[in-house]
Amino acid sequence: MEPRISLVTLGVADLARARAFYEAMGWGEPQQPDDEVCFFQAGGLVLGLWTALPSPAGPGVELAHNVRTPDEVAPLLAAAEQAGGALVRPAALAEWGGTSGAFADPDGHVWEVAHNPGWTIRDDGTIRI
Repeated sequence: MEPRISLVTLGVADLARARAFYEAMGWGEPQQPDDEVCFFQAGGLVLGLWTALPSPAGPGVELAHNVRTPDEVAPLLAAAEQAGGALVRPAALAEWGGTSGAFADPDGHVWEVAHNPGWTIRDDGTIRI
């Protein structure tokens, strides 16, 4: 598997305010599947805004590596653990219809590994929502 960043998620205290800010900055109309998250297409990757409260250490940020099939999630999480990372969430079916899990790198940066059946990963690794 080739490494890639396909999604950067920013934790926000007020989703409506954050969405309005990015729309006003010219990011376009986001995809908003529920009241907790929205996604902006940003070239070949996606910027997410999520209603996670910022941590005491600073704003919440979660990176993501999206994969083409649900069967790729667990092996990528296992590879992260073998490389010295820590499992944060095991691979599981998500309420939004995909498969997701997460690991933290040795410095504590959290990476989600996900298969989103509604998103397309192109041959070059870029993602479309």
